[in-house]
Order: sequence, then C-alpha cells, then structure tokens
Amino acid sequence: MRVDKKLFLFDVVSWMERADYLFFRSQYHPSPLKLVIVAESPPLSGKYFYNREGTVSEPLFSALMQQIDVKPASKELGLRSFQDKGWLLVDATYEPVNGYSDKKKDSTIARDYPQLRDDLKSLNPDQSAAIVLIKMNVCRLLEDRLSRDGFEVINRGQEIPFPSSGQQAKFRAKFSEVVRRAGL
Repeated sequence: MRVDKKLFLFDVVSWMERADYLFFRSQYHPSPLKLVIVAESPPLSGKYFYNREGTVSEPLFSALMQQIDVKPASKELGLRSFQDKGWLLVDATYEPVNGYSDKKKDSTIARDYPQLRDDLKSLNPDQSAAIVLIKMNVCRLLEDRLSRDGFEVINRGQEIPFPSSGQQAKFRAKFSEVVRRAGL
C-alpha cells in the first residue's frame, strides 16, 4: 500500500490543530449545557473564540457577549460568563476555511459532518441542549442533517449571518429572535 506523504502530513497537522482548538474549548464547557452555537470554523487569523489571549473586540466574541448582555474587561471574563450562561460554541469544521472558495468551504463542512455530529453527541448525550447555527452556509448545509440526527436545531429556517462585514445588526436581530423564540 502506498501512502501519500502530503495527505498524511496534512491529516496529522489537521488533527493536531483540532486537538488544540478542542483543548481551548474544553476549559469552558458549561454545566448544564443549554445552548450550542455552531459556527463555521476557526479563522485563519488565529483569533479563535476560546483562545483567552485574544481580544474582546473580535467580531464573533463581541457579538455573542452582546447576546448575553456582558461587557467583559478581558476575554477570560467573557468566556466564563458565556460558560455560566450555559452556552457553548462549536465549529462545523476545525479546518480554517475562511480563505477557501464557497464551494470548498461547503465541501469541507460536509466532509467533516460526521465529526461534528459525534462531537455534539459527546457534548450533549441526551440531546437536550438547543442548537443554533450561525453563518449562512452553515445554516443551509447543517440544519436538515442535524435535525434528522435528532438534534433540536432552533433556527427553523432562519439563516443567521456571521457578525462582521456590515452584518452585525442583522446577526444581533436574527440571533436574538431565534433564541427568544426558543425560550432561552
């Protein structure tokens, strides 16, 4: 059997990066878990939501802090408030895709769906926590799949844009509406 060294190296690097992201996230796992927010992927910039070395002005972090009505002095304090609220952010893929074409983003998310599904099952074994999807392609690609797999996706067809590039107000309104409608 011949092994493609480039592909093997990519898989090892991807696994190591994913492990790093999951380690950061594990430090803020809430109990009880009330809401899981599924975003697209960690950004190429390295400004990962759960990396406490980041800044409170990062677009997704800032937008989610507004949703829980917190103005933290540090990212660590904000992450603890997020945890105390019972919310957890998960990525559809842990391969940074924001530099990819739309088609490649979508194929990467579809390829990694089994990992996401298994991750969500391990985080939420009884599937009692609600799930909200953010970013248009994530909503489009995952709502039906997750619902078929028994998860309570509360978007109900509502696509929520990512909170940057002029979409902050739309994000705020749509995210708030979906969460309010679900009674969270």
